[in-house]
Amino acid sequence: MSSGLAVARFAVGVCGVLCASVHASPLVLNPGTYELTVETLLPHLEENLRYATTHQRYCLGTQDAATLFPILRHPAFTGCGLAGGQTVEDRLEYSLECSNPEAATGVARLSVSPTAVNGVLEIKMGGKNMTLSQRITGPRLGACESAR
Repeated sequence: MSSGLAVARFAVGVCGVLCASVHASPLVLNPGTYELTVETLLPHLEENLRYATTHQRYCLGTQDAATLFPILRHPAFTGCGLAGGQTVEDRLEYSLECSNPEAATGVARLSVSPTAVNGVLEIKMGGKNMTLSQRITGPRLGACESAR
């Protein structure tokens, strides 16, 4: 594991709050394979450790909006989810809700078109002056490959 990834995991783990489940909000995407770039920014870390970027293909369709943001699968965000799904201008906006409101707060903004998905999740760790964000961008490549 790279030191940058270890530091990023540690920084997110600082929250350390185990929460109960929050109801998920469905997000309707044009089903298919998406090439997602996920950029995570931890601005409070040293310059060389504050950014992490991954690229991966996903088969997506109607799903919980939170599944698009890998950071929300970290144990520090257990019991946190995206709620709402209100249309604001040309995008969907969700609020990050945790069963323990002191864990974290935040907002996710997603733009979904028939050919791409783009979004950003901004998080403030509860009670701390620590923020982080995760941005996703990706074009739809075509239909998902069938399981063999």
